[in-house]
Amino acid sequence: MIFGIDPGSRVTGYGIVEETSGTLSCLGFGRIMAPVSGTRAQRLEKIFHGLSSALDSWRPDVVAVETVFAGKNVKSALEASHARGVALLAAANSGALVCEYSPTEIKRAVVGNGSATKRQVQFMVEKLLCPRDKPRADEADALAVAVCHLNRVAGAAAPD
Repeated sequence: MIFGIDPGSRVTGYGIVEETSGTLSCLGFGRIMAPVSGTRAQRLEKIFHGLSSALDSWRPDVVAVETVFAGKNVKSALEASHARGVALLAAANSGALVCEYSPTEIKRAVVGNGSATKRQVQFMVEKLLCPRDKPRADEADALAVAVCHLNRVAGAAAPD
């Protein structure tokens, strides 16, 4: 079972994916909303406790976390990096193996194109996993992180 995390300073998405006999299944997803009016420390505390609680409930084998994309807005990247640090701490505390993937790797694994849009990622996640409920963008991104890990593991195990 893979627990994917899409860290964000305001909204952190998570999604749980399992592969059985070559079939991917969405087991669940959710998001943690950090208080807009709170201090950075309060927002990070909310993310940490929310992820810790979800990880404790799901007990995944692996936690896959998206790396930060700097893009043009360095301030946003810095804020997201704080959330990512908290996500990595919660993941490490869970006892699961922790892996990290770049946005380009994730998009390539799910859509086949490292330059895919968020909407394309969300569309493919829905098609690949057929979740009963439609995930929001941050939840779909987290599910994509988990799918990326499963693709990497499958690719590493594939014979030459």
